[in-house]
Amino acid sequence: MSHEVLLIFVKNPVLGKVKTRLAKTVGDEKALSVYRHLLEHTHSVTDQLPYRRQLWYSDSIDREDRWDSGYEKKLQQGDDLGERMKNAFAEVFKQETEKGVIIGSDCPEISVDILQHAFEALDQYETVIGPSEDGGYYLLGMNAFYPGIFESIEWSTDSVFADTIQKLNKLQLSYYRLPELNDIDTYRDLLNSSIELNRKGNSE
Repeated sequence: MSHEVLLIFVKNPVLGKVKTRLAKTVGDEKALSVYRHLLEHTHSVTDQLPYRRQLWYSDSIDREDRWDSGYEKKLQQGDDLGERMKNAFAEVFKQETEKGVIIGSDCPEISVDILQHAFEALDQYETVIGPSEDGGYYLLGMNAFYPGIFESIEWSTDSVFADTIQKLNKLQLSYYRLPELNDIDTYRDLLNSSIELNRKGNSE
């Protein structure tokens, strides 16, 4: 069993329940199509990696989706994103895990190279973080369980990355910063992405 674990947080792809900020501009069906595209990209990238892979669902575990080979399927637990991530890392590090890296499923720029770089960085740093253009982060990794990273953070704001860096400094944890990438949450994010199927979205 690999001692390096990749945690992938996903939302169940349900109409009207995903990419709600984007849906305000392009509609629920287009937003769902965008999210399915992001899921497909995330799958194609993570499917190439040698690490132990865990897929963490937001609402219910789907035993019949395409993530049917090489992925352990789990259910997120917690009242907010921070608590859900903290609980997932807690479970991972109860085992003989040496490195844990978590990503979401919103980043069309995530790549095999970036994920491998993140795991390699944990050989020299206690944590690794990948900032997103909206002020959050698309990746967080650690070489041991540091629950304090997730405490007293105002989630879903443009200060999540900055607040997390401040928390890492307060906890005296070394960190490696990955390149900044673009998450897809709004129509503006979509226009700045390379997702061709969304170029037809309504900009009103």
